[in-house]
Amino acid sequence: MAKRLFDWVLSSLGLLALSPLLLAIALLVKLDSPGPVFFRQERVGRYGKPFHIHKFRTMRHDPLGAGPQITVGADARITRVGGFLRASKLDELAQLIDVWLGDMSLVGPRPEVPRYVAHYPAELRDKVLSVRPGITDIASIEYRDESAVLARASDPEQAYLREVLPHKLMLAARYVDRSSLALDVWLILRTIGAIVRR
Repeated sequence: MAKRLFDWVLSSLGLLALSPLLLAIALLVKLDSPGPVFFRQERVGRYGKPFHIHKFRTMRHDPLGAGPQITVGADARITRVGGFLRASKLDELAQLIDVWLGDMSLVGPRPEVPRYVAHYPAELRDKVLSVRPGITDIASIEYRDESAVLARASDPEQAYLREVLPHKLMLAARYVDRSSLALDVWLILRTIGAIVRR
């Protein structure tokens, strides 16, 4: 209950305080390429319940969703404004909406698409999905250049499933075991620090 109240208060304040920036980002996205302001995609939330995550759109609009579900290197689908939003992580600010709605938390394991959740080992799946997914977590900080790492692999998706995802799940399970408001505050500050340094 304390974590949910913490999330709701901070997401409410964040949406209010950042509203001029959020509106500016929305305008830039619309002016840069045709399509909606938000990219929405089904992800797996707490207890395995699906929800649609919000991100500011950083790629060319693809109504059929036919492209790969991971971004690798200098992906040709990324727009000019999208490249900046991804590098600065500003595209993730839209997820404050998901936190406010209760689908996500400020801190928690990053939500995956159903296709990749199907690869979770049974012994970790229930633990990782026992908490709300978050905007940031330990893995988000450690894998800030994930797309560049995957670009060096001959088969990026297999590299993600065999190397990146297992390590992310280990970190997510460690977070669940140690979860506290103090840890959440520390990870939020680390995330902000990593973005500022970049």
